[in-house]
Amino acid sequence: MCGIVGYIGKKDAYPILIKGLKRLEYRGYDSAGVALISKDQQLNVYKAKGKVSELEEFVAQKDISGNIGIAHTRWATHGEPCQANAHPHYSSTESLALIHNGIIENYAVLKEKLQAKGYTFRSSTDTEVLVQLIEYIKVTQDLDLLTAVQLALGEVIGAYAIAVLEKNNPNEIIAARKSSPLVVGIGEDEFFLASDATPIVEYTDKVVYLEDEEIAVIKRNEDLKVVDLNNVVMNPEISTVALNLGQLEKGGYPHFMLKEIFEQPDCIHDCMRGRINVEGTNVVLSAVIDYKEKLLKANRFIIVACGTSWHAALIGKHLIESFCRIPVEVEYASEFRYRDPVISEDDVVIAISQSGETADTLAAVELAKSKGAFIYGICNAIGSSIPRATHTGSYIHVGPEIGVASTKAFTGQVTVLTMLALTLAKEKNSISQEEFLNVVHELNQIPEKMKKILENNDKIAQLSKIFTYAHNFIYLGRGYSYPVALEGALKLKEISYIHAEGYPAAEMKHGPIALIDAEMPVVVVATQNGMYEKLISNIQEIKARKGKVIAIVTEGDEVVKNIADYCIELPETIECLDPLVATVPLQLLAYHIAVCKGMDVDQPRNLAKSVTVE
Repeated sequence: MCGIVGYIGKKDAYPILIKGLKRLEYRGYDSAGVALISKDQQLNVYKAKGKVSELEEFVAQKDISGNIGIAHTRWATHGEPCQANAHPHYSSTESLALIHNGIIENYAVLKEKLQAKGYTFRSSTDTEVLVQLIEYIKVTQDLDLLTAVQLALGEVIGAYAIAVLEKNNPNEIIAARKSSPLVVGIGEDEFFLASDATPIVEYTDKVVYLEDEEIAVIKRNEDLKVVDLNNVVMNPEISTVALNLGQLEKGGYPHFMLKEIFEQPDCIHDCMRGRINVEGTNVVLSAVIDYKEKLLKANRFIIVACGTSWHAALIGKHLIESFCRIPVEVEYASEFRYRDPVISEDDVVIAISQSGETADTLAAVELAKSKGAFIYGICNAIGSSIPRATHTGSYIHVGPEIGVASTKAFTGQVTVLTMLALTLAKEKNSISQEEFLNVVHELNQIPEKMKKILENNDKIAQLSKIFTYAHNFIYLGRGYSYPVALEGALKLKEISYIHAEGYPAAEMKHGPIALIDAEMPVVVVATQNGMYEKLISNIQEIKARKGKVIAIVTEGDEVVKNIADYCIELPETIECLDPLVATVPLQLLAYHIAVCKGMDVDQPRNLAKSVTVE
C-alpha cells in the first residue's frame, strides 16, 4: 500500500527519489519522507504529513546532497498520520534510517523488550521498533548491517518490504521483503529500488523481483547480491519490464481516472489481441490449452478476489456456469483464507487481482496450493507476486492503472473471464458452435461500442450535477447486471464519499424499498436482456414511492424512457456482455459526481491502490 523508492549511483539521489514518490502516489498515502547520506556523510531524514509536494516545501532550504538515499509514502496502520509517524525512521543513535511497507505483528513484544534495554521511541509505529531492533542487535553483537538485518528479521512476525541506510556506509543499501512487493532496478553503474516498476522504468527496463525472505545487498560499483535470511546466496532472475512513460502520465486528461475510463476501448482490444483470431471466429487462451486436462476435470472452480475484482468474479461465475456447466463458488479472499475451507486436488482456484500483490488474495492462493488445488491467476501487473505463485493464468494486458478507483482493470478482468469461459466451453463441447460464434463476434465489437458510450461523456457530466446533493444512492440490476450494480455503487462510494449500495432488483421488496423517497436516487441497469419485463416492474415500484430513477437502457428503448426520470442509452449487445458496456456510464457518473463535489478523484481518502496488508 505504501510506496518505497531507493537509489544509489553517480547522480543526485533526491530528484530521483522525489519523482519516484510521485510515480507511486496512486498507491495511496498520508505522509512522505526521504533519507539521504550527504556529501559530508551526514544521514539526513526529512519527512512531512500530507502530499509529496508538502515534503518538497519542507526540504526547500535543507541539505539534499548525496547520491544514495531512500524515500517513502506512508499509509497509516500503527499510529495516526503525522510527521513523527512518517517514514524514514531513525534508530536511537541516528546511525540507521529505515523505511517499511507491511505490518510487524509482534511489534509490541519487541518494543517492550527494547524498552527494557533502555530504548526510547519517537513514534507510535511498528516500523520504528524494527530499526531499533536492528541497531540493538548490530551494536550488542558487533555485527555488520546485513547480518544484523538478517537476525532482526528472524525475530519478526508479519509482512515487510524494507530498505535500510547506515550513516557510516554511504556505499550500501540493504533491502528485504516478505509478503510485500519490492523491485530492484539495474542500471549502468546505478541501482534503483521501488515497490513496483513505475518509478524505475524511466531509467532502466532491467529489474529483479525479490522473493519472500530474500535480502538484496545493493553496493556501489558491485553486482547485485541476493541472499536469504540464512545468508544462502540466491540466483535472482533479471526480468525486462515492458512499460512506457506515456502510460504513467495523464496525457491531457484532468485525472488518471478519466483517462483510464477513456482508454478502455483500446485496452479491451489489447486484452483480446492474439487471443481472438483475425476473423473473429475463435478464442484461444494458451493457459487453458496447456492445462486443459486439469481444468476440464475440475470438480468445481473457486474464485477468490477482493473489492472490484470480486465483482468481476461474480460475472465470471455466471459465464463459466452458463457456458461450461462447471459449478463455481466466489469467495472474498479475506474470508476464504481464515475459515478452513474444504478444498481438494480436484478443485481449481482462480485468483483475481489487478496489482497481483493483494495480501489476502495471495494468502488465499498459498492456502489453496497447500491443499493441492490447481491455481489459475488473472492479474494485470506482470511479474507481480500472484502470477509467480500460481500454476498458470492470464494477464489482462490493460496497462498500468494509476487511479485508485479501478476502471479499465475491471473491464479487462471481465473480458479475460469471458474468454476463459468460451475457451473452456469449446474444449468441453458444452456450447453450440452457433452460440460460440455469436459471443465471439459480439465480444469483438465491444471496443467500438465502448467508444460510442464515451460520446455521452458531456451528457453524463451534466446529469451528474443534479445529484451532488445526494447522501445515499441505490443501484439495481439482475442477472449479469447485478455485479454491475455492485461495482457502480462501489465506484461512487470510493471517490465521492456518497453512501451507495447495490442490490439484485428483486431484493428491493425484502427491505431496501423502505429507503425509497423523493430524496433517494436509484440507478437501474435495465437493458433489454434477461429479465427486462421484471425490471420494468421494479422501476414502477420505485416511482410509486417517488424515487428518482436513473436508468441504463438499450438504445431505442422507449418503455423505460417513459417511466424513468433520466436515461443513459447503451448500444445493444448480448446479455452475457452487458457488463462490459453497462459499467462504462456508471464509471463516468461516479467520476463526474465526485468532480462536482470537489473530491480528489485519483487519490480518495483512506484508500490505496494495492492493498498489501490485511
